[in-house]
Amino acid sequence: MNSAVELDRYKTRSRHTWRALTLLGLGVTLLLLATVATLRFHWHERAWYYVSSRLEASQWAGRSVWLPDYRADIQARPVADIDDDLSAIDFAADRQHLLAVTNAPPIKLLEMDREGKVLASYPLEGFEDVEGLAYMGDSLVALTDEVQQQLVFFRLPGQAGQRIDKRSAQTLALPLASSAHNKGFEGVAYDAAHDRLFVAKERDPRSLYAVSGIRASLDGRLQLKVEDLSDWVERSVFARDISDLHFDAPTGHLLVLSHESKLVIELGEHGELVSFRTLLGHLGDLDDSVGQAEGLTLDDQRVLYVVGEPNLFYRFRKN
Repeated sequence: MNSAVELDRYKTRSRHTWRALTLLGLGVTLLLLATVATLRFHWHERAWYYVSSRLEASQWAGRSVWLPDYRADIQARPVADIDDDLSAIDFAADRQHLLAVTNAPPIKLLEMDREGKVLASYPLEGFEDVEGLAYMGDSLVALTDEVQQQLVFFRLPGQAGQRIDKRSAQTLALPLASSAHNKGFEGVAYDAAHDRLFVAKERDPRSLYAVSGIRASLDGRLQLKVEDLSDWVERSVFARDISDLHFDAPTGHLLVLSHESKLVIELGEHGELVSFRTLLGHLGDLDDSVGQAEGLTLDDQRVLYVVGEPNLFYRFRKN
């Protein structure tokens, strides 16, 4: 009898121990998942900025991009004639088209309509790793060559299909990082009112610079000034990397794209965080997460475009 009682007690203790170990294992797993989510996607900062931005939403009404109001109406549309490495996009207002670049051979610059259809293609020769694109008006284009840490300036050819040779372009080297291999200048955006280019270094560390006097210097009046704005990134960009930039002239605000954290962030004129939206799927309007978002821009109708590797096109309209 005593043996049977002891056996029952042993079985009961075993069940309790197994239940406790199961709960402990579940707790550790949840803790690990929360840690990964915090480190990779900055969930704690997202929650904080979500609440704080909503509390301050009224002060930005009518004078910000306000990213939470944007909803996707084109998702993951493949861009025809591109196999891989669609890496940047910008809107050319005076041409009423989008411009995009690829960074895998054959490297080329593309002209596209607002549906993501390729209208013209320009082969790029002598470029090593094109990551950023800014249209400066009057057919003037700025590209970033990541590995060489260069800004490259040229005008679009008059005929579709014409080659663009880097040897005939104007360049500005900005060797501001000890190593740029796949971590160099990733994004660029032009502010015409102040004749300045914002240039972003992807990560390790994430950095942001403003180069003023660009057009004036290209016209022969050298007056360049380089300003380090990396404190904006440290203060307001809660993302692991920076994959592209867009300057919004109507508001004077800067949009920052992160493909690793799957975020678009809006910064004010002094680098303060204004708004953000996620590119994660199943949390809102996106059916699936945007894979590797490499470029973003706004057009003259306030429509937001995002492109990602290998060749995916997204469009977002404001409610």
